[in-house]
Amino acid sequence: MTILIAEDDPVTRKILKSILSNWGYDVIVTCDGNEAWQVLQSDNVPNLAILDWIMPSMDGIELCQKIRKTPNIQSLYTILLTIKGQKKDIIEGLRFGADDYITKPFNRGELKARIQAGVRIVELQTSLASRVRELEDALANIKQLQVLLPICSYCKKIRDDQNYWQKVEEYISQHLEVRFSHGVCPECYEKIVKPDLKKISIRQ
Repeated sequence: MTILIAEDDPVTRKILKSILSNWGYDVIVTCDGNEAWQVLQSDNVPNLAILDWIMPSMDGIELCQKIRKTPNIQSLYTILLTIKGQKKDIIEGLRFGADDYITKPFNRGELKARIQAGVRIVELQTSLASRVRELEDALANIKQLQVLLPICSYCKKIRDDQNYWQKVEEYISQHLEVRFSHGVCPECYEKIVKPDLKKISIRQ
């Protein structure tokens, strides 16, 4: 789990990095909102961000707003860190896109609990996104089976996109996660299996 820190105060920045690293998180440290935004534009996007509210060039609120307007990172879990602790400040921070809020000077126990809550949400989002992709893949495969299938009138093999003829079960197994168990229907038993059994009994 990677956590981004955007904090202009060097002492607070150093303390946060030390604490989070000791808790086992990978930490990316930035000195202001602009630097943090550059990190968020890279391929190495963190899972969670701790943003100081008051920073030069771009503050935590502005950064939250930009995050929420950017599709590929708008679900990033953000925690505002600030000396502003009044209820109206908390409401304002959450209204502008922060997921959580910690006041300075922060308590280590509270910081850990809030980060753990954020991590749980991030993991849930990741799991849900994975399930959605699985469902989309399954629906795509089902749609492939809903199109007109070229099938041989005699042997009942299906022709795929590469002009290769396959047995029906082979074709379906490749397009869906399906396994077949073979049996004999009553009609085939009467027409095929039963006559063959009679022939065998006669020969014996």
